Amino acid sequence: MSLNSSASSHPPYFLLTGIPGLEKEQFWIAFPFFIMYAIAVLGNITLLLVIKTDPSLHEPMYLFLAMLAFTDLVLSTSTLPKMLAIFWMGSGKIGFVSCLVQLFFIHTFSSVESGVLMAMALDRYVAICRPLSHSSILSVTVVVALGTMVLVRGVLLISPTCFLLHRLSFCQHHIISHSYCDHMAVAKLSCGDTRVNAIYGLFVAILVVGSDTFLITVSYTLILREVMKSPTEARRKAFSTCVSHICVILASYIPAFFTAVTHRFGQSIPPHIHIMMANLYVLVPSTLNPVIYGVRTKKIRDRVLLLL
Repeated sequence: MSLNSSASSHPPYFLLTGIPGLEKEQFWIAFPFFIMYAIAVLGNITLLLVIKTDPSLHEPMYLFLAMLAFTDLVLSTSTLPKMLAIFWMGSGKIGFVSCLVQLFFIHTFSSVESGVLMAMALDRYVAICRPLSHSSILSVTVVVALGTMVLVRGVLLISPTCFLLHRLSFCQHHIISHSYCDHMAVAKLSCGDTRVNAIYGLFVAILVVGSDTFLITVSYTLILREVMKSPTEARRKAFSTCVSHICVILASYIPAFFTAVTHRFGQSIPPHIHIMMANLYVLVPSTLNPVIYGVRTKKIRDRVLLLL
């Protein structure tokens, strides 16, 4: 297919409908979404400022937390402003290239978030099981290298999805039954063969989530085994730190897993439930992460109270 014929097969824009079946309720649904987005932006910016300005927080745990906060800001800001415009003003039009850019950022930084959570689990393992070697194993240089690798992994794995979508013909199909541009939601509009898109998307999901959850599970299994040998007070402190991280992991992975599975195998699930979970997948972790870490991490809590 030539470049000109390929370009002519792309609609000039897509039309995002929001939440199928809940078009009348979207106006009111937008209000809690806006509140959650405001909390996400304010909370994650506060975390970044606190960690940046306090030298005592320039440790692996807090540097990874800063990476998580930045990732959450990108994820929520890539989706929520446009989503609110759809819900409140019916402004669902998005250009073809803008749609590809949006889905690139959403999927790339979803992968980055998973990688950062995995790195945080490894940090907790070293801190609890190898405390004397923690500073030498996880130096600032190593932390930055891990963050860079996670970002590069996301970019390299997600970039092909944009090229796979660009090669498709859409035959003027341009209505996306979704609140944002998602890889498979866009691919399903094509009048061509989308099996490569589906296979590659599933491959990326299994590779990223599979490897990260495996390492997280191994890390926490070893942590649990080590903690059970510790004195009561040390055990309580270790559990307290790990509970925060586990809550964040569950908030990130449960909606993500539900969304990935229903896209491919959940034809019997009502569309509004699927799209609502997809919206929560990009919004809930971004909202909860700063709240969980801000409340449960004493150093950050004290620093925020001092600023206030």
